[in-house]
Amino acid sequence: MNKTTAETRTAIVEREFPHAPEKLWRALTQPHLIEEWLMKNDFKPEVGHSFNLRGEWGGVLDCKVLAVEPHKTLSYTWNFAHEDAAYNLESVVVFTLTPTAKGTHLRVEQSGFQPHQKQAYGGAHAGWKQFLENLDQLMVREG
Repeated sequence: MNKTTAETRTAIVEREFPHAPEKLWRALTQPHLIEEWLMKNDFKPEVGHSFNLRGEWGGVLDCKVLAVEPHKTLSYTWNFAHEDAAYNLESVVVFTLTPTAKGTHLRVEQSGFQPHQKQAYGGAHAGWKQFLENLDQLMVREG
């Protein structure tokens, strides 16, 4: 699923988790857990906190926390500086948690992809699916 505007595109990935929002929230906001499903980081769930996500491929994402509403919403910038405009990304990621009868519905939106960033957009869409699979596996391990 995706949203498109004249200027930018948004990658959207959604998944149901058989866990309470509070449990999922911990995995989204505790650095040692974020490292398990996403990337190495120095995250703090505080609005205005600047942090980095460090990918296994050697890339570093510059991020800043924009919103924190415990157990409901988390958003931060997700910027990747690159000399090639097709990969030079300034985006925002929003996690929205909604309680369901069986657990939690998690919606991830990454917005800010320019029209010429088709490969980055596609990569983000596929990447978030894999990250959420990793998150699901972490939740199972954590019990």
